[in-house]
Amino acid sequence: MSGRNPQMTPLELRKQLLVAESELNRAQLVEEWQKVAEGVRVVTDKAKTYSSIALSGAFLMAAMTYFWRIKSSPAGKKPAWWQILLKGVRLGTSLWSEFGARPKAQME
Repeated sequence: MSGRNPQMTPLELRKQLLVAESELNRAQLVEEWQKVAEGVRVVTDKAKTYSSIALSGAFLMAAMTYFWRIKSSPAGKKPAWWQILLKGVRLGTSLWSEFGARPKAQME
């Protein structure tokens, strides 16, 4: 005996095979989706880390620029806080572009 149900028509057999194949495809899709989601999580975690480092660096540069500016400016003339912050951010971004994250091919 071959294990086939003698009452099953070729159409019913085809239908069962398609359902089984569909279940396999669904399981593979769920597995691949989980892998993609994990990769996205890793990338967003790294992006958050880099952005917080860049923001901290920009604030540090802004503070350093502010104090340098106060020391070098005349007594009655102090720059506006937003000008100092802008210059600090510019300095921070130029430093970030120079020393920031580089592709692995460049670092080796």
